[in-house]
Amino acid sequence: MRTAPTASKPGRLVENVMHFARALRGAGVAVGPGRVLDAVAALGAIGVTNKADFYWTLHAVFVSRRADREVFDQAFHLFWRNPELLQKMLSLVLPSIEGAERTEAKEINRRLADALGRNDRMAERNEEAEEKVEIDATLTWSDRELFQTMDFEQMSAEEFERAKRAVSRLVLPLAEIRTRRFKPDTRGHRADLRASLRASLRAGGGIISLRFKRRRTRPPPLVVLCDISGSMSKYSRLLLHFMHALANDRDRVSCFLFGTQLSNVTRDLRHRDVDVALDKVSEHVTDWSGGTRIGACLAEFNRRWSRRVLAQGAVVLFLSDGLDRDAGTGLGREMERLHKSCRRLIWLNPLLRYDRFQPKSMGIRAILPHVDEFRPAHSLESLAQLVAALNGPAPMHGADMARWREMAA
Repeated sequence: MRTAPTASKPGRLVENVMHFARALRGAGVAVGPGRVLDAVAALGAIGVTNKADFYWTLHAVFVSRRADREVFDQAFHLFWRNPELLQKMLSLVLPSIEGAERTEAKEINRRLADALGRNDRMAERNEEAEEKVEIDATLTWSDRELFQTMDFEQMSAEEFERAKRAVSRLVLPLAEIRTRRFKPDTRGHRADLRASLRASLRAGGGIISLRFKRRRTRPPPLVVLCDISGSMSKYSRLLLHFMHALANDRDRVSCFLFGTQLSNVTRDLRHRDVDVALDKVSEHVTDWSGGTRIGACLAEFNRRWSRRVLAQGAVVLFLSDGLDRDAGTGLGREMERLHKSCRRLIWLNPLLRYDRFQPKSMGIRAILPHVDEFRPAHSLESLAQLVAALNGPAPMHGADMARWREMAA
């Protein structure tokens, strides 16, 4: 059994924990000073004698969201098992693990690499000239055009924060539809007999001046179904910010998350503070980054929620890559029912970012025949194009959808 890392100098373990928390915070993990104090207290309580206990103690304190598990795991192994990479960044001697096994090189999360590189630059200003240790951290700057078309998965921490702010400013205008209700209008083409009689009574009943009305228009309800499975984990985080912006921009917006089960998060996303809203979502949703059972989740939605939220010609945004663990079992039937229950069904698929994308999986082939539009959802530009499309009337089935359906068949 290997021993846990120990500080090379007395008291340096506390400093190492502080710098480790700083790297996590730079990578987007919600870590504050309070958690650093909790981590030091927890390590003092359990004793640093076993590497596994050391790992899971820090994990229990610093990780509060499922989306942060991968970032924490990579940061832990970089920080505590490969001190040479971060020696200059920390301006102190990091602990080493005796007999550590070499593992295969994995692709480092770009936000984590950016955070480590940023901390490295901060340490350079406080150190004297030493032998350089380079860290492969991608530059965080990009011009506007490149930023708009950049894949969410390839964004650094700074670019990801900019993308979240840009998404929060998106305004999703939906073309208004006529309802069954009327409202007074002097230029209306329909006489309002009830209002006319009330006006004549106020005038003594001698003269009846006609009042007119017209049908009231209102944006249709919006329903968002978002896939949070493992294959969508890179995109679901930013798509949740998009859903939060929609829920706080208009009324009659319903948001659902699905992986292996369906979760209604409409009330959670109504909170104005996006961080509080996402924390509430994390508390209520238990199947983050797991498998996908699209057919079963849609069956539950059609059975329990469709009559409540799909009334009055709702528009449905279906956010998923279409990769189904059940190989599309029952998926076509449920998608057909969903399509017949709404005014417009738009499928947003991040896999469309690939030029050579082919609808080969059973899930994608089962979904395609029952959608009105098939759009990408991997960049700010793709979301802006969605906003522009929803501002106009629903398009007819064009050549693009016919081509996709032919390929799926």
